[in-house]
Amino acid sequence: MAGLLLAAGAGRRFGGPKALVELDGEPLVRRALRTLVEAGCGPVRVAVGAAAEDVTKLLSDPSLAIYAEGWEGGMGASLKAGLAALADQFPEGAESGPVAVLVHLVDLPWVPAAALARVVAKASPTAVVRAAYDGVPGHPVLFGRRWWGEVAASAQGDRGARDWLRGRGDVVLVECGDLGSGHDVDRPADLGRTPKTAG
Repeated sequence: MAGLLLAAGAGRRFGGPKALVELDGEPLVRRALRTLVEAGCGPVRVAVGAAAEDVTKLLSDPSLAIYAEGWEGGMGASLKAGLAALADQFPEGAESGPVAVLVHLVDLPWVPAAALARVVAKASPTAVVRAAYDGVPGHPVLFGRRWWGEVAASAQGDRGARDWLRGRGDVVLVECGDLGSGHDVDRPADLGRTPKTAG
């Protein structure tokens, strides 16, 4: 099960790249990467853009970073770059390689590894699975290997895979609201939020 962390944004509303922001003494990019690994994802790739050098330095292995050309236009470029890198490494039809990729966002610090693992449990080459929080679809999103090319081709702007996902009847929602919160960190004040977590 591959993992793809989108961490290229400039964080304009936040005041700087959110990947570099610390919560409980840990940079968000390192926290999200750790969560993917703890959920059983591997290999993991991190799409970087804004402050790419600084973000890459925070990774346990700099080779995990993939520079997303055109990252300024939104997460679509990050998704496209990450999927392309994974597809190059694991060509479709190859005997080995991940059956799916779990796409996670760097600014979701209250999504725990248990939530990611719950989504991963539904993985297959044709699966399309999305975490939900109190019934509201969110991240992470899992794409079976069959769909990587289509998703990459449709990814644009700040919409990522939103247009590709819209209206599909095969998207499986996995409720994760009992495990954590899908609220993102948009502004510095959000870091002080007390998220709902499992009791």
